Amino acid sequence: MSTVNPLPLWQPDPQRIAQAQITKFQAWAAEHHGAPAEGGYPALHRWSVDRLETFWKAVTEWFDVRFSTPCARVLGDRTMPGAQWFPGATLNYAEHALRAAATRADEPALLRVDESHEPQPVTWSELRRQVGSLAEGLRALGVRPGDRVSGYLPNIPEAVVALLATAAVGAVWTSCAPDFGARSVLDRFQQVEPVVLFAVDGYRYGGKEHDRRDVVAELRRELPTLRAVVHVPLLGSAAPEGALAWADLTAADVEPVFEQVPFGHPLWVLYSSGTTGLPKAIVQSQGGILVEHLKQLGLHCDLGPGDRFFWYTSTGWMMWNFLVSGLLTGTTIVLYDGSPGYPGTDAQWRVAERTGATLFGTSAAYVMACRKAGVHPARDHDLSRIRCVGTTGSPLPPDGFRWLHDEVGEDLWIASVSGGTDVCSCFAGAVPTLPVHIGELQAPCLGTDLQSWDPSGAPLVDEVGELVVTNPMPSMPIHFWNDPDGSRYHDSYFAVYPGVWRHGDWITLTSRGSVVIHGRSDSTLNRQGVRMGSADIYEAVERLPEIRESLVIGIEQPDGGYWMPLFVHLAPGAVLDDALLDRIKRTIREQLSPRHVPDEVIEVPGVPHTLTGKRIEVPVKRLLQGTPLEKAVNPGSVDDLALLRFYEDLARKRA
Repeated sequence: MSTVNPLPLWQPDPQRIAQAQITKFQAWAAEHHGAPAEGGYPALHRWSVDRLETFWKAVTEWFDVRFSTPCARVLGDRTMPGAQWFPGATLNYAEHALRAAATRADEPALLRVDESHEPQPVTWSELRRQVGSLAEGLRALGVRPGDRVSGYLPNIPEAVVALLATAAVGAVWTSCAPDFGARSVLDRFQQVEPVVLFAVDGYRYGGKEHDRRDVVAELRRELPTLRAVVHVPLLGSAAPEGALAWADLTAADVEPVFEQVPFGHPLWVLYSSGTTGLPKAIVQSQGGILVEHLKQLGLHCDLGPGDRFFWYTSTGWMMWNFLVSGLLTGTTIVLYDGSPGYPGTDAQWRVAERTGATLFGTSAAYVMACRKAGVHPARDHDLSRIRCVGTTGSPLPPDGFRWLHDEVGEDLWIASVSGGTDVCSCFAGAVPTLPVHIGELQAPCLGTDLQSWDPSGAPLVDEVGELVVTNPMPSMPIHFWNDPDGSRYHDSYFAVYPGVWRHGDWITLTSRGSVVIHGRSDSTLNRQGVRMGSADIYEAVERLPEIRESLVIGIEQPDGGYWMPLFVHLAPGAVLDDALLDRIKRTIREQLSPRHVPDEVIEVPGVPHTLTGKRIEVPVKRLLQGTPLEKAVNPGSVDDLALLRFYEDLARKRA
């Protein structure tokens, strides 16, 4: 593991460290709140978890969080689940997201980009005006605090306006991307019973138009709680009968009225990937998201008014909500609606160039696809404004770190981050003042007491263990929707270690304080007591040019044995012959562990993913153990259900 190689790939220079917001925050917190003035980030982090209430009070003061009613104290009850943050305080998330309009009215708040890659700005004053108009329109439709408002929208300015107007009213936002089919959307929206639906007529992707009017019609039929449907004519069609026109609701020139809601008032509902059963409907609060995202974006990502923040995402993934929160720091956010690889694999780099992105975020999978395709971002594009490339979605392999360093810039801050939809934030990742080591996340985040535990709950260092968080975070769910006794919420995170959040990832906390993510703990490969994350296998195997993608599963057998097949989706023209089989096994044996050489290597027509792009490991494991398809997976959560039939048939043949 990389813990034996202490030489960093990148080190921030003294000027960057001095100018970082986190450095200035530490000096200010030392003066006003007793934070350590010396010791850099490790000392600040220790203080932030030891003095949790003082730390979060300092965050609200540093970022000038506007409480319309002050809090009685920072943390009323710190028990997990159920911690009570800032009891008695009232505020509004949208009010904070639009504050820059007062001083930078004519500068861009949003840059809209489609597959033409030509940015179209929306100024702060125009964004504020549209939010004011739409919030007034929602109130006129009878929308009240606590009502749910849904969006079937791509990553376009209308989605941001709708979210902020919903928050301004004190209603609860929820969204799905328009590439989700009707069943997937209904599995989510039917749980929360929305009263308004914002919907596009279609979207453009990969150079093609995709008409979604039939899907929208089905959503209208199957969501009986809807009082209004708002038509967003992305493809130019007229509003269907009974629907309201977006332009009519956003035409007024009125100041937004921001409902002052309790700190713990629901802001939005996010959904887990829902690989089994209905997706978990995760509710997060206005205040919790506000302070967590100010910390994460303002301190960890070092974003401010001079920045342009581009993260490739869709409205069906928590990273979209995270991107929108860039507005809280006065940052211009880039909304890219289109294919990540159209017209060429370098599409996202082209968007970063055209928009002058200073922080460009993408998936680890995209970085590795660029590497395989021979893309040369810095050679072919002016990326001189990029200070940081962030990656998430899956662990960034060591080769990805090296490629970004070599092909984007030697003075590039590479921020591999890891968190979850469950907290809509990061547990570990970006720290602008720390070095970057290959294959590692820089450190746990402030206020997050991240630890690696063994099965008995003992902390581990330089060993693989369960990712746990031992103190509450403000953005942890306030509850799941339709979970009246809290049992589903409790069982999702707190059943293994009572009172401690267990996330379901294997991690190593290194003695240097950095973090290595190994993959999901519930699909971890455990052979003869040696545990390895699936990500380690993928990183090694997918270096081979013949392997497009892979999926590894470890299955405990009834006789005490352990079957570990590796499924490979081959690149065009490749053949799984004896020579390739030998190279696959030799690669794993030499680079990882002889114990983790697969028992079989099986060619597959494709690797199934969730709708947010994660490989489906646990449901495939269940299929191979004989679970029927309809019980092993929620069909609406899978990108290509037909691919799962292959694994179901294989289980039948093996039985």
